Amino acid sequence: MDSRRPPLAPAFRTLPEYVRHWAETTPDRRAFTFVDHPAPDSRGVHRTLTWRRLDVRVRAVAARLAEEAEPGARVALLCPQGLEYVTGFLGALAAGLIAVPLYPPGLPGQGDRLTSVLADARPEVVVTTSRYADLIKELGAPVVAVDRVPDAAAGDVRPVTGEIAYLQYTSGSTRTPAGVEIGHANVVANARQALGAYGADVHPVTCVGWLPLYHDMGLVLSVAAPVVRGLLSVLMDPVAFLHEPARWLRLLAAHPRALSAAPNFAYDYCASTVTEAQKADLRLDGVFALINGSEPVRPTTADRFQAAFAGQGLVAQTHCPSYGLAEATVFVSAARPGEPLSRFALDRDALAEGKALPARPDDPRAVLLTGCGAPAGQRVRIADPVSGVDLSEGEVGEIQVQGPNVGRGYWNQEQQTRRVFGADGWLRTGDLGTVLEGQLVVTGRLKDLIVVDGRNHYPQDLEATVQDAHPAVRRDRLAAFGVTGGSGERVVVVAEHARTTSLAELDVPGLVRAVRAAVSGRHGLRLADVLLVPPGTVPRTSSGKVSRALTRERYLAGAYATGGAV
Repeated sequence: MDSRRPPLAPAFRTLPEYVRHWAETTPDRRAFTFVDHPAPDSRGVHRTLTWRRLDVRVRAVAARLAEEAEPGARVALLCPQGLEYVTGFLGALAAGLIAVPLYPPGLPGQGDRLTSVLADARPEVVVTTSRYADLIKELGAPVVAVDRVPDAAAGDVRPVTGEIAYLQYTSGSTRTPAGVEIGHANVVANARQALGAYGADVHPVTCVGWLPLYHDMGLVLSVAAPVVRGLLSVLMDPVAFLHEPARWLRLLAAHPRALSAAPNFAYDYCASTVTEAQKADLRLDGVFALINGSEPVRPTTADRFQAAFAGQGLVAQTHCPSYGLAEATVFVSAARPGEPLSRFALDRDALAEGKALPARPDDPRAVLLTGCGAPAGQRVRIADPVSGVDLSEGEVGEIQVQGPNVGRGYWNQEQQTRRVFGADGWLRTGDLGTVLEGQLVVTGRLKDLIVVDGRNHYPQDLEATVQDAHPAVRRDRLAAFGVTGGSGERVVVVAEHARTTSLAELDVPGLVRAVRAAVSGRHGLRLADVLLVPPGTVPRTSSGKVSRALTRERYLAGAYATGGAV
């Protein structure tokens, strides 16, 4: 049975070595399953690789890539979500190449990012599937279609000598994408840290995921961690989740002790769209852990999801708020499965001044945050972002990280590497947070902070107030940001309206009045501009987060002039 605990693996240096180990010791166990949904009403078509078959495919792809490039060259992964992505990634590592996890051309809203990343990475070979091979030939680099590589190409793979495993390009929510150099030692260490934090090092779990494999959390939780521990990883396409979120829940129900991750919007999306008929045959009492890695994690999101699926047996203690970033491979800290959420109600005014002081949870001016547990296998400190001085518990500062999972730096960006990765051995995350009761509490992004009349405002705090002010505001599809005006910093909100309505049907002035009143009453802040725009208008990063920086840029360029502005 695949639910049996796999035997412990010795420590290996690279992920392909782990693949070979499992192929030799548990060859017929399932390694990866991709569940395809070729039609809107499809319940899923399963394709599976055992560890033996995975090893053959990895060695075949590695041999084919070695014909096109020397060790240390970059190889861009432009594969769709699926087994070919897994074998292409691991095959690149086995060949001693530096993988660049990306996606095929045509991903909505990500064309410019793909172009800029390819220009920065300058890959010498591109890995894709036969479906995209002809389209990708236009890039000018040799193209290897994974599904066209025969098993017969598999041979003995030479030991990997290079240090860099892959370039993890940041999602670009606050800046131009930059490639983090992730070493073989980094990804193996981070996989082990994640397995330990979520209890998957001692419990048999199944990794179930729809997060894109080009995203840091998707790659580590759905590929690296299962490979290190010899676990089954069940994958589905992000688009299949967006079309019908119940598909994700059905996979969670179908696999014992499922471990999965998703951002805030996905849990809210499931709670609001999964129907009672879809819930009828769901049993979620076997789910082991549900990871939420949003910054920050909102306790109300976990509460809504729990309320929606408690009838299906979902245990409240499965929610695991977590924190991480690409520069640390991905995982930094996490709440452990089986423990209740650590909830903190903090005084908004004190928080704006850099102090995490308690408030009554029912106080309308309280900020409700969730603890993200403690780090595993690494060190975290809170420091003054200007002086670098360590801060005490309850003081808000920059979260800084030190550990074997911290990446080597940014590809071809020495100055940025020195500034972020630091000469003192501490990674400057650019995230703000504090430590309360031994828990890391993330409060926001340093670069996103809005300062009006000398007072700090967290944009996600303003956005939460806005989306609660009127039901027509689409949840998690809005951006609050500051713009410089003649009288100082002004605050602007650009929000999408719900898909169930249209601008023509809405009382836009009434909605804007409700939003202004809510922000004024809760934050003591006057909004300079409120724009209501159609669904899909607010730009998002490749990982699905709203890009406040790009929204601000488009606002200043007049791109939203035709929206509902009052």
